[in-house]
Amino acid sequence: MRHFIPPPFVLVLTLPDTAADSSSTSDPAAAAYLAKLNEAQRRAVEFGVDEPGRCGGPLLVIAGAGSGKTNTLAHLLVKGADPHRILLLTFSRRAALEMTRRVTRIATQALGSKSAIAQGLTWSGTFHGVGARLLRDYADLVGLAPSFTINDREDSADLMNLVRHELGLSSKEKRFPAKSTCFAIYSRVVNTGASFALVLDQSFPWCREWEADLKRLFAAYVAAKQAQNVLDYDDLLLYWSHLAAEPTIAADLSGRFDHVLVDEYQDTNRLQSTILLAMKPDGRGLTVVGDDAQSIYSFRGATVRNILDFPQHFDPPAATVTLDRNYRSTQPILEASNAVIDLASERYTKNLWTDKASAQKPRVVTVADEADQARYVVEKVLEAREGGMKLKSQAVLFRAAYHSATLEIELTRRNIPFVKFGGLKFLDSVHVKDVLAVLRWAENPRDRVAGFRVAQLLPGIGPAIAGRLLDSVAQTDAPNAIAHFQAPARASEDWPRFVGLMAKLCGRESGWPAEFEMIRRWYEPHLERNHEDAAIRIGDVLQMESIAATYPTRERFLTELTLDPPDATSDESGVPMLDEDYLILSTIHSAKGQEWRNVFVLNGVDGCIPSDLGTGSDEEIDEERRLLYVAMTRAKEDLHIVTPQRFYVHNQTHLGDRHVWAQRTRFIPQQLMQKFEAAAWPPVIAPAAPTVAGLAAAAKAKIDIAARLKRMWD
Repeated sequence: MRHFIPPPFVLVLTLPDTAADSSSTSDPAAAAYLAKLNEAQRRAVEFGVDEPGRCGGPLLVIAGAGSGKTNTLAHLLVKGADPHRILLLTFSRRAALEMTRRVTRIATQALGSKSAIAQGLTWSGTFHGVGARLLRDYADLVGLAPSFTINDREDSADLMNLVRHELGLSSKEKRFPAKSTCFAIYSRVVNTGASFALVLDQSFPWCREWEADLKRLFAAYVAAKQAQNVLDYDDLLLYWSHLAAEPTIAADLSGRFDHVLVDEYQDTNRLQSTILLAMKPDGRGLTVVGDDAQSIYSFRGATVRNILDFPQHFDPPAATVTLDRNYRSTQPILEASNAVIDLASERYTKNLWTDKASAQKPRVVTVADEADQARYVVEKVLEAREGGMKLKSQAVLFRAAYHSATLEIELTRRNIPFVKFGGLKFLDSVHVKDVLAVLRWAENPRDRVAGFRVAQLLPGIGPAIAGRLLDSVAQTDAPNAIAHFQAPARASEDWPRFVGLMAKLCGRESGWPAEFEMIRRWYEPHLERNHEDAAIRIGDVLQMESIAATYPTRERFLTELTLDPPDATSDESGVPMLDEDYLILSTIHSAKGQEWRNVFVLNGVDGCIPSDLGTGSDEEIDEERRLLYVAMTRAKEDLHIVTPQRFYVHNQTHLGDRHVWAQRTRFIPQQLMQKFEAAAWPPVIAPAAPTVAGLAAAAKAKIDIAARLKRMWD
């Protein structure tokens, strides 16, 4: 086992003289907020401030689960650096907004009237969101029109499919990979930096025979995007990396920011790491925060190597600060979690601890099957609720979404409301995609995917007619082409309104955000015509309209909504509001970053954790181990790992329906069981033995049952 020991401290985040002066510990307010930090947090915050006027060297903060790392980042920001020259990269827009909120609060406490500096934190957001902003600034240098639009993943797969048809690949005698598979291969090559052949060999071996055709497809897909002035998610990073690879442009990019702060660094892919190292090659002003033990997104192209190898990219190596005090869980839960992750083959040395004592160890509960597992969870959830714990404070976690099927049936039968995370995203809703397509087509008339969708909203227009309309738009300006297009008879009644709408949108006659209301009014009759539940769906459109009003331009709205959508309100969202209180059901991946008082982990057996599909290599097994660690460290007070002894498997080849026996997950071997409380459910209750007095009384009243039975037939 190879453990990483943090190297001695070297230069880390330093700030200008004004920064040091404004938040010096001689200031009582500043001293007060610094006093709230533990020793490790304070070392991360204050390290390097004795070099005024210079940005310090690279810093890696290894922040364990529940260690208060968000507050640490916030304190780094309020040390006085110019907030306009800080780039804060997170993995969701909500995380960036939350970070800004905390900065404002802390700055107000520490600096009083100077708290306005927090309002200048204008460069905070996701990698993709920041990439989109930078690309608009440098669009001319990479052959883009600044009005480019961004396809979400579904639209990107649709465009891939259009190109696939045009190349004749969908008519092959042998079945060519589906559009989703094609796009997944393309995306993995882009994000991992691995060779095309290696990606096929490791992740898509059944597609090897199509290697030449896939290369041809991907080249044509790239050409189609360039012709239509559209980018996909991966392009936002790919183009940014190419910008940063040019020394002159990289220097200009780097010069815009004194400090680059990255949250959840263990979730970055090789492309993101390449961007950061190109922008800050010497590491000055670069701080990354993360936890290698929570790296669980390799299926998205993330690699734990980024955080494990980060210090060695610099000379001298980056400083490392470890935050191992946990503010979430009890000590027994942390001891068990530490023991599980300590068996990983490679990690930073870190053992979480807390001053939250408890006599209750986490439980490993053995049940007969999935039905008993469901009944156990329901019984314990209701027991906790009777004890005053809200349903919202309890969560059931699982490796794969289908693992909760039996539990969902039991919850429904018992009338217990629940929300399952992992439903449709806001932008996956048909009606939301329709409205956004109108905006996207007006913003970029060369966007054929958006135009194709919009045209077919009108009655009587199918794929063939929509294709002819788009060909016409490609030859001249959109309003003129639409106005002179010969619409079919069924669309004649709606066509004039459509022509007028597109003319106003393309000409920006109404201004933003009035344009959105105009689209909504045009779309409502089409929504009512195409959907029986239009009244529910219109709620999402109205929600979008209110969101649109908070953005300064149509382009900003389209970009940021596409990259980080809010939750939907309609039934399609998969998260209906069933009650004022409800139990949380979630995949472990979706639960990352969350916490609950009472946590149940389903199917803690080999084949589920680790998944049968995740045991092909040592790296995959280690990631599965980290998944269990993440699940365990979501619990604040009580943790139950439930292990069914058998599963009923349907339609197994050659074997039919059958029961299969399961073993406790290999990640909790026997030597670790001392960290857990072993239990069986339902508990076995011994039958009551007859008493001496009872037997004596019964002896006086013997019953000749044999005689009675014989008389029944006399």
